[in-house]
Amino acid sequence: MSRPHILAVPFPAQGHVIPLLQLSLCLVKHGCRVTFVNTEYNHKRIIDALQENDSMEDGIHLVSVPDGMEPCEDRNDIGRLCDAMPKVMPRRLEELIEEINKVEDENVTCVIADGNIGFPIEVAEKMNIKKAAFWPVAAATLALFYNIPKMIDDGIIDSNGTPIKKQMVQFAHSVPEMESSKFTWVNIDGGLAHKTIFSFICRNTKAVKVADTLICNSTYEFEPGAFNLIPNMLPIGPLLLSNQLQGNSKGSFWQEDSSCLDWLDQQQPNSVIYVAFGSITVLDEIQFQELAQGLELTNRPFLWVVRPDIIDDANEAFPEGFRDRVANRGQMVGWTPQQKVLRHPSIACFFSHCGWNSTLEGLSNGLPFLCWPYFADQFIDEGYICDIWQVGLRFKRDESGIITREEIKTKIDQILGDEKFKARALKLKKAAMETVKEGGLSNKNLNNFIKWIKA
Repeated sequence: MSRPHILAVPFPAQGHVIPLLQLSLCLVKHGCRVTFVNTEYNHKRIIDALQENDSMEDGIHLVSVPDGMEPCEDRNDIGRLCDAMPKVMPRRLEELIEEINKVEDENVTCVIADGNIGFPIEVAEKMNIKKAAFWPVAAATLALFYNIPKMIDDGIIDSNGTPIKKQMVQFAHSVPEMESSKFTWVNIDGGLAHKTIFSFICRNTKAVKVADTLICNSTYEFEPGAFNLIPNMLPIGPLLLSNQLQGNSKGSFWQEDSSCLDWLDQQQPNSVIYVAFGSITVLDEIQFQELAQGLELTNRPFLWVVRPDIIDDANEAFPEGFRDRVANRGQMVGWTPQQKVLRHPSIACFFSHCGWNSTLEGLSNGLPFLCWPYFADQFIDEGYICDIWQVGLRFKRDESGIITREEIKTKIDQILGDEKFKARALKLKKAAMETVKEGGLSNKNLNNFIKWIKA
């Protein structure tokens, strides 16, 4: 009997590629093979970032399709990306499946699509192939999307998704309260783009509902309220713990600088502030400088990920003399092997943009958080971290919208000065470990999902 052959299609962003690759690695370990479909733009980035002697696992084949954008266009323009993809990618996915199916014993037996990109599910439905929706972010985010029709009926948003007034909304106990002006589609991009993104989300949510099965990179222990709102959604996470991935995290868009691990080896246990804002956050010069000076004021060791594109000309943006003044306790790098960094015993807290992968990685290592959400679902994750789980603190902005250096120093001192944050974080780490081990709920759901694929 031939091995099950899965076509896996992530939304084309770093925080979506990595968890679907983690799932693909689990499936390959269980005797499946996976054709993993990136956009041409991201495929090139992943291949370029793979270190020498570092290849994809056997059983995972990386392929690419166009995303419908011109080579020179900005892929961080989410509105433009959501407009372009559905015009080009569905047809190319069909052609790809037809091409694969020409080879004997190679037939695609199941499509697993990121729930944030619904058209691969539509393609699978049309071609009569098994279809699974994979939700790579918090279950609460999908609960928000499922509640869109009710929010329109209740006059919270209009039919374009625009909030009618600023208000707090909560769908269930133990699900974070959400501010209407920070709904995922509203805060991604102002103006016309939010209508495009809103209609894209509505189409994807419909597709998720016709999938044969729905799985989520989360755990019931972390968000019981959200899973109760979507009873057919099965938690299978945190996937990074199911894999305990060794080596560099596969699928990174940047080359990882592992020299920071040697630097961490020189630091005291539980002493280093790790600052990393994911793959999309950008800062203006004033905010960048306040952050630098806030870290300097703390007088504590820190490891700060300064992506080349986090600000125009990062090298020039540091305050004058900053690098010299912090040379013996501050380390700035372009990109890190984050899972290894967060596992390192010298890390004391995670100063994060609260993307869901980063949130799971921090929780899985029992770390307290300082929250700096930038856009999309990151505000929901911040609500979990600060209000529901109480393992982190949020920052207050001043009247001009800036998080000041004094505020940064105050919150760092507060989070590191109160053992309760760490204690609660360690409890969540334990819950995460329990659910992915043999007999745990996420582990059982993952095994049942694999059986369903093979059936």
